[in-house]
Amino acid sequence: MKAMILAAGKGTRLQELTEKTPKALIEAGGISLLERLIRRLIAEGFSSIVINVHHLAGQIKDFLAARKNFGIDILISDETEQLLETGGGILHAACLLQDDEPFLVHNVDIVTDLDLRALYNTHIENNALATLAVKKRITSRYLLFDQHMHMRGWENKKTGERIIPGHADDTLTPFAFSGIHVISPGIFSLFTENGRFSIIDAYLRLCPEHTIACYLHDEGYWIDAGKPEGLSEADNLLGSEN
Repeated sequence: MKAMILAAGKGTRLQELTEKTPKALIEAGGISLLERLIRRLIAEGFSSIVINVHHLAGQIKDFLAARKNFGIDILISDETEQLLETGGGILHAACLLQDDEPFLVHNVDIVTDLDLRALYNTHIENNALATLAVKKRITSRYLLFDQHMHMRGWENKKTGERIIPGHADDTLTPFAFSGIHVISPGIFSLFTENGRFSIIDAYLRLCPEHTIACYLHDEGYWIDAGKPEGLSEADNLLGSEN
């Protein structure tokens, strides 16, 4: 199985912590976010990983080289010249991801005990274009799903903005995206976007004609370690496990 770790972000929410250290190498529970995620992916059966880099990219490359890529196939998708966001980053890595099997995408700053193999297998069983891990949690922006748990739109609770592409007859249920998804390689031929763009924008364009499913995971823990309070929570939780 193949996975992509989104590690190119500047980590601005962590302020001075990421001025000289890339977000991926910030530690929680004594281990960097990147190493923790790589080891988790290996344990879940992923044997090939693509990592995109931008901010202080050389440190990440040196980190991986010093550890001999943790004994697996790790490829770098270099965004040093331009940060491409989630969608642009995935498209930029197409030549490293485009084969016959779906691939998992995981934000490097998400710390969770979500069963990644179960998410991957569910995606295959549903024959979806993409399957998004979601939770019932309080946030400002939500993805909207119909009774079949297929994506139908997006809304911002703070601004009242709501996007419903196509026609949706059903009452839509809001879920918060967890920053983890499985994507079928067929999506590359469907992208009309280019350069820097959000994968959510692509999903919104594609969802009227293609299955963008969700995988609900309300049990266990999920932490956004890309912000100070989340990093502190992750550090406390993971430190107590060691």
